[in-house]
Amino acid sequence: MIRRADKRSVLVVEVGPRDGLQNEPGTIPTEVKVQFVNDLSAAGLRVIETTSFVNPKAVPQLADAGDVMRQIDRRPGVRYPVLVPNLKGFERAIDANATAIALFTAATEVFASANVGTSIAGTFDRFAPILERARTMDIWVRGYISVAFGCPYAGEVSPTTVADLASRLFELGCSEVAIADTIGVATPDDVDRLLRVLAATMPISQIALHFHDTHGQALRNVEVGLSHGIHIFDAAAGGLGGCPFAPGAPGNLATETLVQYLDERGVSTGVCHDAVAAATATLRAHLTASDRNPRRLHP
Repeated sequence: MIRRADKRSVLVVEVGPRDGLQNEPGTIPTEVKVQFVNDLSAAGLRVIETTSFVNPKAVPQLADAGDVMRQIDRRPGVRYPVLVPNLKGFERAIDANATAIALFTAATEVFASANVGTSIAGTFDRFAPILERARTMDIWVRGYISVAFGCPYAGEVSPTTVADLASRLFELGCSEVAIADTIGVATPDDVDRLLRVLAATMPISQIALHFHDTHGQALRNVEVGLSHGIHIFDAAAGGLGGCPFAPGAPGNLATETLVQYLDERGVSTGVCHDAVAAATATLRAHLTASDRNPRRLHP
């Protein structure tokens, strides 16, 4: 079980190997991905979202998901969740020895259609058999709500809509729900407003926040999350990522930036900033070699 020592500690969920690399234009060799995950494990990260078992035609950058999962060095006490879009993806993940999974829905119908090819109701229809199987196999499950603060197609999103979806994910059996600012439009006021609604109906200790730093607001949003008792935050080494189905969505909040920010405030993460930076530097060389116009990796 992943534990946090006290209220002055934060669990950093590293999403770079999945949410980051899925959006890179070049092809990264399997052995490079494996080394990246291993380096992040060595840096002290206790949850590393490792890859995605979506259809390789949709996200060819992660077509080697099974090989990556079979080759990483799994450290005791570290969780390696993988994204699964449907029952077929779940079965592929289990075949690759996955013990933790992540499921995605969205806060708007148009984004659900663009991202996973179905309605919001359709995503929950897909979740039901997966969660039933996961319960019998003791598989840990995280749920994601994409575009929870704003959608590139539909605009603003109601906090009540997000709260209703989060409640449904918990009722189905998710152990944790991540609220994602997929296109980086959230302001501190937006975060405060949504967390007040969530706290009224569900355990805030099981809510994670996933911020993109599109407008330089991510750390201010983290501060608001901390003030509400949130202790789980997603980040990506080097600020990698975005979403291939969300136009204009640049990188995630950089793990190095988040760790340094928390360290300076006396909040423990157990993560070595320098080791994450070294893992980023190693990966940067491969991204540069595979892409004539590499996207910037934030220090």
